[in-house]
Amino acid sequence: MRLWLVRHGETEWSRTGRHTGRTDAPLLPAGAVAAGAAGAWLRARVPAPSLVLSSPRLRAAETCRLAGFASEAEPCEDLSEWDYGEYEGRTTEEIRSARPGWTLWADGAVGGESASSVGRRADRVIERARAAGGDVLLFSHGHLLRVLAARWVGLPPAGGRLFALPAGAVCVLGDERETPVVVGWDLMERPRTG
Repeated sequence: MRLWLVRHGETEWSRTGRHTGRTDAPLLPAGAVAAGAAGAWLRARVPAPSLVLSSPRLRAAETCRLAGFASEAEPCEDLSEWDYGEYEGRTTEEIRSARPGWTLWADGAVGGESASSVGRRADRVIERARAAGGDVLLFSHGHLLRVLAARWVGLPPAGGRLFALPAGAVCVLGDERETPVVVGWDLMERPRTG
């Protein structure tokens, strides 16, 4: 069993570093191209997934559709991005101008979620994926997938800070002799545009 993580393609907000939780930012043309390329790459490696789950947010659902997995995908609210509360749409620099030293991983988001609450959602996704009995594709978001990777390998949710994850990345989690491991991180070369 392998867990294939697909971060949505690039949006204007991901490109400019704005925290995008609930806002339905559309994919940029480059993000759409990357989503299609991810689909071809994935179909060659996972022709018949046991389960496909997608965040219901537009950017993840659109990535799933352009990758060619929409007909197999189930929407999964637990795969939604971190709720950034009052920090929605703001960059880290903007937040730190009012809260010096702030990090999402340690401080969470005012009016939004903490790392531990995101971790509980990630744990539910992992439990569901393990029950599927085969390869599972997850279309989601940067911070959520980083927390999920941390939880997979037994780290606390804030351990997601150790896993950089650019827009359009594809990663694989699995097991080695019954030990959960990161099989590969940011594996697929994304097409260059512009």
